[in-house]
Amino acid sequence: MAFPSSFHRPKKPHSNMLSLIPSFHIILLFLLTLSAVAILFLHSPSLSPCSTAATSSSSRRAFSGDLRHVDFSWNSLRLTSDRPPPTVLRIAVFSRKWPVATAPGGMERHALTLHSALARRGHRVHVFTSAPSSGERLPEGGEEEEEPGRPRLHFLSDARWRCDEAWGLYEAEAARGGPFDVVHSESVALFHRWARDVPNLVVSWHGISLEALHSGIYQDLARGPDEPMTPAFNRSLAESIYKVLNEIRFFRSYAHHVAISDSTGEMLRDVYQIPSGRVHVILNGVDEDKFAPDTRLGDAFRAEIGLPGGAALVMGVAGRLVKDKGHPLLFEAFSKLLSRHPNVYLVVAGSGPWAQRYADLGVNVIALGPVPPSKLNGFYNSLDVFLNPTLRPQGLDLTLMEAMQCGKPVVATRFPSIKGTIVVEEEFGYTFSPNVEALLEVLEKVVGEGKARLAQRGRACEEYAKSMFTASKMASAYERLFLCIKNETYCRYPLAFD
Repeated sequence: MAFPSSFHRPKKPHSNMLSLIPSFHIILLFLLTLSAVAILFLHSPSLSPCSTAATSSSSRRAFSGDLRHVDFSWNSLRLTSDRPPPTVLRIAVFSRKWPVATAPGGMERHALTLHSALARRGHRVHVFTSAPSSGERLPEGGEEEEEPGRPRLHFLSDARWRCDEAWGLYEAEAARGGPFDVVHSESVALFHRWARDVPNLVVSWHGISLEALHSGIYQDLARGPDEPMTPAFNRSLAESIYKVLNEIRFFRSYAHHVAISDSTGEMLRDVYQIPSGRVHVILNGVDEDKFAPDTRLGDAFRAEIGLPGGAALVMGVAGRLVKDKGHPLLFEAFSKLLSRHPNVYLVVAGSGPWAQRYADLGVNVIALGPVPPSKLNGFYNSLDVFLNPTLRPQGLDLTLMEAMQCGKPVVATRFPSIKGTIVVEEEFGYTFSPNVEALLEVLEKVVGEGKARLAQRGRACEEYAKSMFTASKMASAYERLFLCIKNETYCRYPLAFD
């Protein structure tokens, strides 16, 4: 089955801070970083008392007071989404890119899901973003006049992100239509030299440099014994510590910070030294109308891609097929699993350097290429278990939430963000240390449990995901934060409409 090619996401600007760092400095930085990682893991939310009460999918967090002092996820609070908002907000959004219809990245999908939901709630949402590249088609919004229920898009002159041009468009719209109640930046879309003068600014961090530094460590530990460290990776790892220090300094310019996982919230408070009242944990959400259990849809997808009806177990993975997403680990672990369990299948959705290597494993691996959004629900429903072997602790992968919404248990790397926010109960799936042996051990457990037990776990996942990871829950949390920034009266919880 052929799927259309995906579009390439623009690369983030590369820091050329250091052209060369002596190897002994690398070793020193590496040792210091390992110490920092150990400390952070000891303070992981999955080990902290504040997170244990939030792990039950059938209960809400009990809280009364000022929402700005909540140090757990706002998703676990009871927030209304079935009544009109108490007031209509005028919201400015800075996003480097608005998602195209084929294969948008996670941050782009978050921006589209959140701000489309807020617009449907009646808020007036203006998005300042780069123009679509040649051949890209936008799924929602446009440059027409404001239309109720849809974000109004303001495009830059071309596909490159330039904050100064976006800021000019923002100032022109503020002069034309009046001031904005809140300004929202998706990560560093609004640079700090502008951000420091915006008191009603909220920035959502989809990955910070401290987490990226951890990712570099895990990637190097996954390097084979005969595989040399490339000079570029060596230099990147050394530069990472300076990026962390720079972020700690310039993050203070942003008035309010949204962490998309509990562990990132702790890092912002404890390592980045952001005052607690300015850090708010709001988990990402996925559209509950697009991702739900559907056995018939899953069966149809299996038939479409040629999965044999007698498959003992079907596993799946989705995303970019690159090293930092953990594909070297999965490739080797699944190769060994096949030698012991020849009737287990792996469905691979995505594109990248590892696509052909998966295809070389034979008929037990079905490499689909990029799967369009309209097919994703069928993909998830065709699986017995979803795998995410990522080596990137930064952010919080939407694929895990989508799979759980579809009633599928998950296998994921044991990172603070995942064990503290996603796999918060053993019933939801399995976590493993980022190495081949640990992953293979977990995959053997998955095969041993079988379809019936996996389906039972999947029902628990669906219940938890519906209580925490829906688009409506995410939008309600952001709406309440934005209302709080506009008027402190809305910072109190609970209010009459909660």
